[in-house]
Amino acid sequence: MKNIFYILLLISQVFYAQTGFEKGNILYQNGKYAEAAKAYESVLEANKESVELYFNLGNCYYKLHQTAPAIYNYEKALVLDPADKDVLNNIKFAQKQTIDEIKVVPKVGFAKMLRDFTGIYPFDTWAWITIGFAFLFLSFFMGYYFYQTVAVKRIFFVGMFVILLLLVMSISAAFFEKSHFDNERPAIVFAESADVRSEPQNASATTFVLHPGTKVYVEETLGYWKKIQLTDGTEGWIDSRSIKEVKD
Repeated sequence: MKNIFYILLLISQVFYAQTGFEKGNILYQNGKYAEAAKAYESVLEANKESVELYFNLGNCYYKLHQTAPAIYNYEKALVLDPADKDVLNNIKFAQKQTIDEIKVVPKVGFAKMLRDFTGIYPFDTWAWITIGFAFLFLSFFMGYYFYQTVAVKRIFFVGMFVILLLLVMSISAAFFEKSHFDNERPAIVFAESADVRSEPQNASATTFVLHPGTKVYVEETLGYWKKIQLTDGTEGWIDSRSIKEVKD
């Protein structure tokens, strides 16, 4: 009886989320962006999320000229699919509405090369690539084991080592990207004006001020203060109530 109850509850949640998403789409098409945003938010409250949902919600806030929640939801979509072209395109338009102009200091040397390579795919894609190489390695091993022709056995033998090298590279890339994903804590400024201070206390000097929509990276938390870093490498302490972390 209890299992039937849980199944019915799950079905009702899925149905509610689906109808909420469709309702939001209809409202958005009719230009009722605020109402559409509420419909999409109701789906999130049912613990349902998707790239499409965050993308549509970001579009609603963009139409409403609410830069911070627009960028926030686009960033949430990119967490689920970092390569989504529509989200990447729209977030660029939203970022043009921000006040703060923060430069991006690119990495150089080996760190840049490594990040450029592993960043081609998210960690879960690298995991699937690893599985593919593992099956391919097994196929070559079986070919080497069962074939009797010397020339063919040499081909399979060499192929095994090449695939093994690719397998190790894909495993390393998966672990590197997973570590990068887990350690990176992006956040969006929501406060109209947020003072970033040199120390985690109100009496410390204000080093710079941030405005809605600016993306920061959280490095440390101390009470209700968070140490953040900008894309240009600048650091400081900000009131945690002024920002909203993307991976909450």
